[in-house]
Amino acid sequence: MFKNVQIKKKKSGTGCLIALLVLAVSGWFISLRLHIAPPDVLDTHQLVKKEVEINENGVSVFNGCFLRQSDSGLWEIYLRGNAFDRGIAAGKLEKELLEYQEKAFINQIKKWIPSEFYLKFLRFFIGIFNRNLSTHITDELKEEIYGISLSCSSEYNYIGSPYERQLNYHAAHDLGHAMKDYRLVGCTSFAAWNDASEDSTLIIGRNFDFYMGDDFARNKTVVFYAPEKGLKFVSICWAGMSGVVSGMNEKGLTITINAAESSMPFASATPVSILCREILQYASTLEEAKQIAGKRKLFVSESILIGSAIDNLAIIIEKSPGKEGIYQSSGNWLVCANHFQSETFRNNKSKKENRITSDSHYRQQRMEELVSQNIPLNTEKAAGILRNKNGLSEANIGLGNEKSINQLIAHHSVIFKPEQKQIWVSTAPWQLGAYICYDLTKIFDNPVFNTEIKNDQMTIAPDPFLHTAEYADFLFYRDYNPILKTIIKKKSKAKEEDIN
Repeated sequence: MFKNVQIKKKKSGTGCLIALLVLAVSGWFISLRLHIAPPDVLDTHQLVKKEVEINENGVSVFNGCFLRQSDSGLWEIYLRGNAFDRGIAAGKLEKELLEYQEKAFINQIKKWIPSEFYLKFLRFFIGIFNRNLSTHITDELKEEIYGISLSCSSEYNYIGSPYERQLNYHAAHDLGHAMKDYRLVGCTSFAAWNDASEDSTLIIGRNFDFYMGDDFARNKTVVFYAPEKGLKFVSICWAGMSGVVSGMNEKGLTITINAAESSMPFASATPVSILCREILQYASTLEEAKQIAGKRKLFVSESILIGSAIDNLAIIIEKSPGKEGIYQSSGNWLVCANHFQSETFRNNKSKKENRITSDSHYRQQRMEELVSQNIPLNTEKAAGILRNKNGLSEANIGLGNEKSINQLIAHHSVIFKPEQKQIWVSTAPWQLGAYICYDLTKIFDNPVFNTEIKNDQMTIAPDPFLHTAEYADFLFYRDYNPILKTIIKKKSKAKEEDIN
């Protein structure tokens, strides 16, 4: 009897060894398949070894590119040259910002997912999901991203190489669709032209409500690109971001994105920010923008609001993984929340359900109400709309409500005047600080960053709400709400030091 038991143990042990061997070989094979090789870029020049210089005005200078922090708090960057050179310059100039940004991003993920087991699973899942990501990104962008990655920290190499990590971060907005409970994405935007605009020219406003924690939003960057190929443009984003979520080019073509209802994606395609970058760099008109959008497949659903100074018109390109639709208003203004409006998707069952059950339809109605009440629009009125915290008919629905246009979580807020080539970028906190004006024509005609490049005469003042007791109460609630939730969860009594 004991002999038979020993044989069974040996068989069981052998089976475990075989299973472990299979897992090891499979893991090794998968790791090879998941590895994304960087582009084959000839870097025989000395840029990689060159160091950043600080000039007499305190501006960081590298190979004709600049980085400075405005007295507004915004970081202003000027990048020129070919793709790899731009990437190297961005990485060198933003090195400290890059490290801060990645740390903020990963720390926020750890707050949401404290389990090491699930974090490891998430890393594995993203690796599997994005294994073919590089095939959906142009060679130009891969070279730029690779150049940036050369300055990234090695602290997180357990997640992937710096190049792999930077590629994957460009899909963060898209993967945020799958994390609906965290409200990562919930933007609202509008456009007006002709008699809906005070001077009849196009005006566009947007809130970018992509929330990855306060630290992630701390260092907003305004990046001015003068690429070797294509058009000059500006992008409002964060360190290490080559994609575009809000931007305008020298021809007065603007682009902003609004996430739409999506099911869990199962395979990577072109990240929407990468598609928007391509449009902004290579399109002058709405027709050219549509042609570029039609060539790319997304792995989530997205509304892309595009305005054109040449056309004096704005449209919304709606893309899902399998379809594309165009929404064009019958009037002189339109609004965009987080659901589709074109005929292409009008009868789609899941899109209908999202429109009815989510906060998107409410925000759409609220934005329509605010725009119609403020026609003809100007920049001051646009800022007021983007800062509005109330519900329909000015109902008090509570600060931070996801049905509000201003949810008090925005990474940034932007106003565009395309024909004038002017943009207004919000400063902290959220869109409550001053909106700083930049004149693209002047900046690109004379890219000297030794002094303030913003147009102080056209600054939109901070929201008076900042100086109210209501705002102070909101900050108190916001700071202590996580502590109260922890106390309730643990069913423990508050310690005096926790609530003082």
